[in-house]
Amino acid sequence: MRLNELAKLIRTAGDENRLKILCVIFSKKKICVSDIAEDLGSSVATTSHHLQVMSKEKLLVKTREGKRICYELPKGNFIKDLKSFICKYK
Repeated sequence: MRLNELAKLIRTAGDENRLKILCVIFSKKKICVSDIAEDLGSSVATTSHHLQVMSKEKLLVKTREGKRICYELPKGNFIKDLKSFICKYK
């Protein structure tokens, strides 16, 4: 991964709400938008917006399960390093 790609991922993940969302996904492996919103006490619309931004930047993988949109983390060293760094501070 190049430095400019890494910087973009870090900027995308750097929002406090997105960090909280990532910690929820780290603990559940794969989870749908409404479940994330419920876990965080946030609206589905706000949660969905953050998830879409992270998905667009390839920080998350989006899948459809019937009417529900679910997210999971892509495989890779960056994701492993991110988990060990952010989730100990939540």
